[in-house]
Amino acid sequence: MARWRGGRLVAGALLAAAGVAAAAAASAESVVVGSKRFTESYILAEIVARVAAPHAQVTHRQGLGNTAIVFAALKAGAIDLYPDYTGTLAAEVLKLAPAASLADLRAGLAPLGLGLSAPLGFHNGYALALRRDEAQRRRLARLSDLKAAPDLKLALSHEFLGRADGWPGLAARYGLPHRPAGIDHGLAYDALARRSIDVTDIYTTDAKIARQGLAVLQDDLGHFPRYDAVLVHRLDLAERAPRAWRAIEALAGRIDEPTMIGMNAAAELDGRPFAAIAAEFVAGRAGGATRAGFADKLFGPDFARLLGQHVLLVAVAVAVAGLVGVPLGVLAAGTPALTQPVLAAAGILQTIPSLALLAMLIPLLGDIGTGPALVALSLYALLPIVQNTCTGLGEVPGGLKQAALSLGLTPRQRLTLVELPLALPVILAGARTAAVTTVGTATIAAFIGAGGFGERIATGLALNDHATLLAGALPAAALALATQAAFASIERAQRRRRTR
Repeated sequence: MARWRGGRLVAGALLAAAGVAAAAAASAESVVVGSKRFTESYILAEIVARVAAPHAQVTHRQGLGNTAIVFAALKAGAIDLYPDYTGTLAAEVLKLAPAASLADLRAGLAPLGLGLSAPLGFHNGYALALRRDEAQRRRLARLSDLKAAPDLKLALSHEFLGRADGWPGLAARYGLPHRPAGIDHGLAYDALARRSIDVTDIYTTDAKIARQGLAVLQDDLGHFPRYDAVLVHRLDLAERAPRAWRAIEALAGRIDEPTMIGMNAAAELDGRPFAAIAAEFVAGRAGGATRAGFADKLFGPDFARLLGQHVLLVAVAVAVAGLVGVPLGVLAAGTPALTQPVLAAAGILQTIPSLALLAMLIPLLGDIGTGPALVALSLYALLPIVQNTCTGLGEVPGGLKQAALSLGLTPRQRLTLVELPLALPVILAGARTAAVTTVGTATIAAFIGAGGFGERIATGLALNDHATLLAGALPAAALALATQAAFASIERAQRRRRTR
């Protein structure tokens, strides 16, 4: 009996050790999922994250902008996989023929260290759509019919305007004379409903097509290729996270078109969170939760996380800009020949569009998220600090400088004991301007997965959900006001010390 009890204890210990080892192995696996900035991509990425989560530590870098940004992140190793479409990969990424097969796509991706999953089970193509009454009045049923209606107002998503399989190829194929404007995809449906525009590009699995009763124009010349949903991944993912990858591979063929349209509708029409929709799909049940109210969105469970991320981005960026900007301002003030070049260089940084700078930093730094965001925000915060440092030092009276010299102070002592203290109010004003501006600029960081309240703004744009937009914009505005008040308090305290 004693031996039996002892054997049972040993067996229990071995099982416990095996469990600990298995848990450790699972926790050692990590998967970073990316998504583009539109509803379906968010949902698919959340589904992938859900099925992988029991087997690995999973991070979802959501809303990473357009194809170019998210694919650059994948190549750089900043993410491990993301959902995309065969037609997009062929035309936009690999520059292959529109009818490229899966084998062709895999062959094109392999030299980049990338692979392609089996199709998920549905096709989501591009098309042009307009209000049904307008289509009936003008007898428009095919894309070819647009040529006879050059007065129609076209507004197309920005990515579609620049894609080879988008407007340039479409206009050439059909001989269309229109000059379309650019519009965010999430805003286009409202613009159609308000009759601000007549025609826009749509994804064929968009839920709002049926809700608004739009007429989808037939691609009668066969311009668009097939866009089968797939997962683009790094080839080493199966080795680094084998359990998670096996679970992800099991998604092949599981999502049909009606299911995808239903999930898109749950997000866009019912206002349900992407994570909740994905959880219900993985659990094999349809959801019936009610739409979240504005207060729930404003003070949702992500509020503390987003606030912490936003404050971190602003604080670190302004601190780095101060450490670099004040010495540059001192250099510019002390060397007249360098004044204009230094200020011009800082000014030029302000003219670079923020999204363009973020996109350029991804391949340079080999990462997405906080690193590139902090570099970009620090560069944008430089100008007011450099400019005000230079101005403040230039306003120090010459008589005080001469008095410092007559007292035998070295140039360093004169700078640190006399000139910088006198210029401090002007330097603080520059830092305040930089900080308040950075609070707003930091919302752009969400487009490369750096978090902050920009996450809500990006989601609100994707869904055309004004409540979600406000749930991101209002806390960011409040943070800007708090930052302004904090600097005003510091400046008042500094003035009182000077008076004493």
